[in-house]
Amino acid sequence: MKNKDIKIYVIMVLAALVAVNIIADKFFFRIDLTGDNRYTLSRATKDILANLDETVTVTAYFSDDLPADVARAKHDFRDLLTEYRNASHGQFEFEFVNPSASDELENRAVSEGLYPVMINVRDKDQMTQQRAFLGAVIEKGGQKEVIPFVQPSMPVEYALSSAIRKMQAGQRPVVGFLQGHGEPSPQEMQQVLAEMSVIYDMKPVSIERSANVLDSITTLAIIAPTDSITAPTFAAIDRFMARGGRVLVCIERISASLDRLFADELNTGLEQWLAAKNVRADSKMVIDNSCANVNVQQQQGMYRVNVQQKFPYIPFVVNFASHAITNGLEQVQLQFASPVVYTGDSTATFTTLLFSSDRSATLNVPTNIDVQRQWTMRDFPLAEIPLGGVLEGEIGGVPGSKLAVLGDADFILNGDPRQPHQQSADNISLFVNTVDYLSDDTGLVDLRTKGITSRPIDQLDDGMRSFVKWLNVLLPIVLVILIGIIRQQQQRNLRIKRMEEGYVD
Repeated sequence: MKNKDIKIYVIMVLAALVAVNIIADKFFFRIDLTGDNRYTLSRATKDILANLDETVTVTAYFSDDLPADVARAKHDFRDLLTEYRNASHGQFEFEFVNPSASDELENRAVSEGLYPVMINVRDKDQMTQQRAFLGAVIEKGGQKEVIPFVQPSMPVEYALSSAIRKMQAGQRPVVGFLQGHGEPSPQEMQQVLAEMSVIYDMKPVSIERSANVLDSITTLAIIAPTDSITAPTFAAIDRFMARGGRVLVCIERISASLDRLFADELNTGLEQWLAAKNVRADSKMVIDNSCANVNVQQQQGMYRVNVQQKFPYIPFVVNFASHAITNGLEQVQLQFASPVVYTGDSTATFTTLLFSSDRSATLNVPTNIDVQRQWTMRDFPLAEIPLGGVLEGEIGGVPGSKLAVLGDADFILNGDPRQPHQQSADNISLFVNTVDYLSDDTGLVDLRTKGITSRPIDQLDDGMRSFVKWLNVLLPIVLVILIGIIRQQQQRNLRIKRMEEGYVD
């Protein structure tokens, strides 16, 4: 190729790049090839933006010079805001501010309710910490909502659309947690409170103290009562549902003690109230071959050693219905759960949300909890035992009602607030998704688990796990070798061509 041709080629490439950048700046679009449409605005978001009556302004406070993984969150957030602006018909604007640029900007960010976080940065083989702002403030008509921390794994569209919807509605929905019958306090559900505080106000309610306490409630959560519930309380809940209130029940039919290694039936009257609505919460304990492991001490010669032992009383649930509540969930860990079965007719629709695995069973109580037992496949003759669902339609003679029932409550409890234990993200998402579905009819529940995907390799069988590991090790090596072979062949062909008579470069 002649020098003149090379210059023309370079000029054409540069001109094309400039043109592409100009077009991209004027017309933003991206092609979403993800399986869950992660980078496509949902119908709920588009409806919210189409119905804006005032301009929404987002001020994103992001520090500069962020590590690559954190900078990706900033880039994705900018792209998302651009799509919001394009879908809003001129009713959505945004700007990015670097609070680290000056004390004035940092003070402005702090006054808006944002605070810097410490992020890990690797520099010259050393791990250091960097102070950075990664939040946003959403404003509309004098109202303000804050997203204090934007990170790659969080459902940003859910947080952003929920904030806009709150400002549109002008009032936060209230979720009440029934108290007074041995239920855990809301403080024992710290992860749930943190997730729900984005769009809900939450408060404990005691119906015995005030029959009118349910008047301001959107959804009532009944979580693991252990004492008897009175008939007047159930009558108040029925009146609440008759007014359009929604109810979520996480019932414990099994009273299990790991200290005594014993499980017994638990009756509070809640099971009878559910039965009157054709939902049966059985007093049986579900066990599953897909389950957690526990450390058990065993004697080996002169020593006692800890060994991992299968513990079917804590099942891993991976079978979910295709439903707004469970879409995006991959694994929920229950504990001493019970079956939940619908016994009614077609006047209401019951959707089973989660099932046990294909190798599971139920145990009658009372029974001992055998930690040392060596389980076999013959111990799990049942498949897909229903563990919870949502009932919609005519419930107790009231049309248009919604009632969700889950056969366990331990899956959301963090325990003592002073020494809490963490639950998995999917456990919390199952509960909060259910509250969203009951409380909100706009479809925002679909966004909570959008883009949140974990694929733990330890849940694969041994053969597939080994295949994935070796694929990760060998595939890059094979690709490098193939590229080397192709390059070598290209060079060889070029040498042969140059040796031909009459060759001109």
